[in-house]
Amino acid sequence: SIFDNCLITEELAYGCTGVQTAIEANSLGQMPVIIAGSDAQKRKYLGRMAEEALMCAYCVTEPGAGSDVAGLKTRAVKMGDEYVVNGQKMWITNGGKANWYFLLARTSPDPKCPTSKAFTGFIVDADTPGIQVGRKELNMGQRCSDTRGITFEDVRIPKENVLITEGAGFKIAMGAFDNTRPPVAAGATGLAQRALDEATNYALERKTFGKVIAEHQAVSFLLAEMAMKVELARMAYQRSAWEVDQGRRNTYYASIAKAF
Repeated sequence: SIFDNCLITEELAYGCTGVQTAIEANSLGQMPVIIAGSDAQKRKYLGRMAEEALMCAYCVTEPGAGSDVAGLKTRAVKMGDEYVVNGQKMWITNGGKANWYFLLARTSPDPKCPTSKAFTGFIVDADTPGIQVGRKELNMGQRCSDTRGITFEDVRIPKENVLITEGAGFKIAMGAFDNTRPPVAAGATGLAQRALDEATNYALERKTFGKVIAEHQAVSFLLAEMAMKVELARMAYQRSAWEVDQGRRNTYYASIAKAF
């Protein structure tokens, strides 16, 4: 369940957010196929993930757009039984390690086309000609996370790798966000809990004016506020995860959990 996944994610982040991010990004990359893939697509891509030590990545974010999907510039043009993709994705976790990508690209040339129908989701094998993987970014506190830019130059994707149908990409991406924002919030909670524990331990060791600094009201108030925020963050991500597991749309709660 998403709830169980979140509990594990919090513990992983408590130890190392870099490792947690790399693992969780694999779940993010798989999610569009889990919620929207055909039986054949699931067997080919998800089945392999269960049998081998493979990785995947979620290629949505661009230099000028992230969760703001409407601002994406990467385009896919249908040519016969294929789509030709051109564009650049940025800050893609597992970008240099992935065996395949979920890619979101604009397929409607009409600028007035509603966002809900303008984008298409694709599964792209990482060894497809025309894919250029950029350098590994140096992320503070995320050294274990392989984050890169990825350029698509005349990349040809067979129509069999379209998720659901052309124009369904926005709905798929939003569904993936709803399912994966709770674990993102859980990871942040794990890091916050670690920071609180480290701060508390230090406050119980360091002494000034003959007593540990935790006994000074100014310090104890800081620790108390930290503890309250950690607990609220935990309740927020657990509520958002629980909503998903009940089969209900959790956009409202997932957004709150991630933002908090």
